[in-house]
Amino acid sequence: MSRTALVLALVAAVACDRTATRKGAATALKATVGSAGGEVTGADRSGRNRGSPGRWQDTAAKPAIMGPDIVRALYVNRWKAQSWPAMLRLIAIADTTEINAFVIDMKDEFGLNYKTTNPEFKKNAGSAQKATGVKALLDTLRAHNILAIARLVVFKDSVTARVHPEWTIRKADGSIWRDRQGLAWVNPYQHGLWDYNIGVAQELVTLGFGEIQFDYIRFPEPFTSLPAQVYPDSKGIEKPDVLAAYLKEARTKLNALGVRSTADVFGFVTTTRGPLEVGQWWEKLSPAADVILPMVYPSHYPRGSYGIEKPNAEPYKTIRISIDTARLRDEKLGISMPEHVRPWIQAFTLGSPHYGPEQIMQQKQAVYDAGYDGWVMWSAGSRYEPFIPALEKTLESRKKK
Repeated sequence: MSRTALVLALVAAVACDRTATRKGAATALKATVGSAGGEVTGADRSGRNRGSPGRWQDTAAKPAIMGPDIVRALYVNRWKAQSWPAMLRLIAIADTTEINAFVIDMKDEFGLNYKTTNPEFKKNAGSAQKATGVKALLDTLRAHNILAIARLVVFKDSVTARVHPEWTIRKADGSIWRDRQGLAWVNPYQHGLWDYNIGVAQELVTLGFGEIQFDYIRFPEPFTSLPAQVYPDSKGIEKPDVLAAYLKEARTKLNALGVRSTADVFGFVTTTRGPLEVGQWWEKLSPAADVILPMVYPSHYPRGSYGIEKPNAEPYKTIRISIDTARLRDEKLGISMPEHVRPWIQAFTLGSPHYGPEQIMQQKQAVYDAGYDGWVMWSAGSRYEPFIPALEKTLESRKKK
């Protein structure tokens, strides 16, 4: 039976019965194609190398963390995660290429993308009518040796801001501050907010996610056209320090469950000496997470950055400089984990030139030449078919030693 037929059989079973039949179908699929265990295995049923499962040991984190040594992932938005046809297409890409992980929206700007059993979390779930069927999805990803990474948007959370206005950023007059889109942001100094987000992360780990990725670990931009931002209960703590404190607490609690705690940062954080206005500072945040994911999209760099006239037209050079700098700064911090930096790369077109396989290959090579093996492709619509020719058939280490 072909891979696609096997997955379709499982999907059909799930559609018929959301309980016993799903479990039986998953068991049958496991028996047919190999292990559907909790960890990503070293080789899948076809013998392709999927990355060593091993123990990804950070000397500062105990116990050791389970996970593949190399992660090469695709971002999956909430709507794609809710669609079995869309997931089948993405799984087919992973089955035939080096892709061994999906970064899946589980908490985004619209609230939660799964059905929580925690009554307090339900209050912040948002108004979205659908939620991803996590059990069936994770069963299928395990069967295909695909690491499931949960993406959680943290401080840009207008859903929680509506439910807990006491947790919001304020204006000088005490009213709620709003960004250019009219959205309220929650206040990173509120420890109740920390407990909520870390609690969601812990629940997702118990459901079967193998890694947690925190996004919007930052403050909103302080545009001069908007009122000044006021942070109740800041107690004089600087922005980078409170962001780092949140990540450290999350890391401690998630490492105790045996998974990595990772964080997204702006691409410019790798080369800016000091904090950005949004509070991100490499020397503060990098030691606080198991993996840092700088968003080094070449289209996001202004003309002339790093002496490059058009960074978007030179993806290799742009990313190479960014990630080389991140590696050197980590070395000065004494951070020696081999895959501590895992960049986001650009799988979309914004300006000239049009991005296709050639631009993906240049970005990948820049990461390898800077000394890392892992990366995550970002497409807001989770559309990756145009870039498949840039993906290798097997997952092998390519980094410069």
